[in-house]
Amino acid sequence: MDINGKGDSVDELKGLRITNLDDDDDETIAVDEDDNGEDEEDDDEEEQESVILGFVEKPEHSWSLLRQQFPSKAGGVPAWLDPDNLPTGMSCVCDVCGEPLQFLLQVYAPLVEKDSTFHRTLFVFMCLSMKCLLRDQHEQWKRHPDKQSRSVKVFRCQLPRANSFYSIKPPEGNATDKPLTPGAPLCNWCGTWKGDKFCSSCKVARYCSQKHQVMHWRAGHKLECQQLSLSPQSSDSNACHGGVAQIKAPKGNKSLWPEYEMKNEHESEYDTEMSGDEEHTDNSLIPRNKVDDTMKSLMDTFEGDGDKKSWASFQERIGKAPEQVLRYCRSAGSKPLWPILGGRPSKADIPICSYCGGHLCFEFQILPQLLYYFGVKNDAESLDWATIAVYTCEASCEGVGYKQEFAWVQLGTAINCPS
Repeated sequence: MDINGKGDSVDELKGLRITNLDDDDDETIAVDEDDNGEDEEDDDEEEQESVILGFVEKPEHSWSLLRQQFPSKAGGVPAWLDPDNLPTGMSCVCDVCGEPLQFLLQVYAPLVEKDSTFHRTLFVFMCLSMKCLLRDQHEQWKRHPDKQSRSVKVFRCQLPRANSFYSIKPPEGNATDKPLTPGAPLCNWCGTWKGDKFCSSCKVARYCSQKHQVMHWRAGHKLECQQLSLSPQSSDSNACHGGVAQIKAPKGNKSLWPEYEMKNEHESEYDTEMSGDEEHTDNSLIPRNKVDDTMKSLMDTFEGDGDKKSWASFQERIGKAPEQVLRYCRSAGSKPLWPILGGRPSKADIPICSYCGGHLCFEFQILPQLLYYFGVKNDAESLDWATIAVYTCEASCEGVGYKQEFAWVQLGTAINCPS
């Protein structure tokens, strides 16, 4: 996930591909052969899996989050891997309320098994409404309907090494790196989705939806419109959003989450370093009292000893590195680290790939600590989750553009069970 420039970093990430094909003896992971079922106790155990932890931090250089650097990042706007063939239509909106989805994070996770996944990134988007997320809960329990109404969506994009967007050479890891093409122009308000609609007055500003056009107009485009009409040379600031210039949060849009670069560490490093070591806690970006408050607020929702036991195990595991916002593990048979018993999917709840008909496998989960970095309030109306588990096509099937994958959202016990 940490592509802080240079070929060695890309190679290192590929070395983190959690498969049984890895040849690196130093990274060989023993797999628990006794894990043959979906027992709840087995779900709690990850000790034999090699887990990569994701942490967020402010980038040192603005260019490090551009798409030609193949970043893993959270907040702000996405650095689209394929800058031309973006998701469109209903794929871009919340199926519950119809509002455009907001970018949550992306994980650069190439697979070494085949050339078509030399570059591979997973993108997660969600609606800002907690009401929609609650509705999403009910929808995900409907086993494979023709159409689910989801407020959390995941897209996978992959490219071979030789492609029309990037050089076959590894990035230099500095401001000199450039993509081969500018990419499709994006919405002037959200900077996320394709701007296929124009301002009817200046014919310059682009939008993904009428709502974003209205919001941009009220936020200042009304005054800028005439100036843009007279200065076509300075027209669409997003024309280079494919990566030639830096993708910045659109001016006046206060709803976007703060932008962070994502760094990765092996969880095994914390098994030794964190033992009896308080230094990491003292230097933590998240104050310990904030972590404790989050844990207590979730603990208050638990109804039985099973949930409390599960949460205690979860908290012990997460407590080794409390700043982690993401856990990545694509090993065969790997499972999420579930915080609570309620709201876990069975094998039957996970659909097959809607493109190739193959199985989906667990790839990573997103932890609620990310909300702290985003400055989300801790109240009943604000977004919250226990964990978001992302499942992707086991074969990482091929195709142009973006393929939608599957996310399972686990909330508190009071609202996790199907109605």
